[in-house]
Amino acid sequence: MAKTFVEELQWRGMIHNIMPNTEEQMEKEMTSAYVGIDPTADSLHIGHLVGVMMLRHLQNAGHRPIALIGGATGMIGDPSGKSDERNLLDEETLRKNEQGIKKQLSKFLNFDSGEDNAALLVNNYDWMSKFSFLEFIRDVGKHITVNYMMAKDSVKKRIG
Repeated sequence: MAKTFVEELQWRGMIHNIMPNTEEQMEKEMTSAYVGIDPTADSLHIGHLVGVMMLRHLQNAGHRPIALIGGATGMIGDPSGKSDERNLLDEETLRKNEQGIKKQLSKFLNFDSGEDNAALLVNNYDWMSKFSFLEFIRDVGKHITVNYMMAKDSVKKRIG
């Protein structure tokens, strides 16, 4: 008997908790899911393995995988809990790294646009770069209070 996508991931120990009705949604129609990838290098590393394999199983089950390159984050820096500043990327390095990552992902995912569930590679730099500073503060920043930011452990560690 063929396993559903969720059953396959449960059998492999790749699911701990899932949202209610996830299995029903996956059986009802093609669904998309994404994995975020930091573009600070032109190569994937072992830390990407579980996410990439989940995307492969997703695509094998007829769904659309999305690899989301965090280009905007890579250009502004994201210390991710580290005490050091991160090396900032220029656009040329970002694009070079993106191409290296896509080449490796192509060994696991089908990006053939002729397929209904072709994998997508998107880069948040492509839409974030269109925001001006004032638009970003007006449209996005208004949802993030100083108290919210100060409650974050990562912010407390950087300031403290």
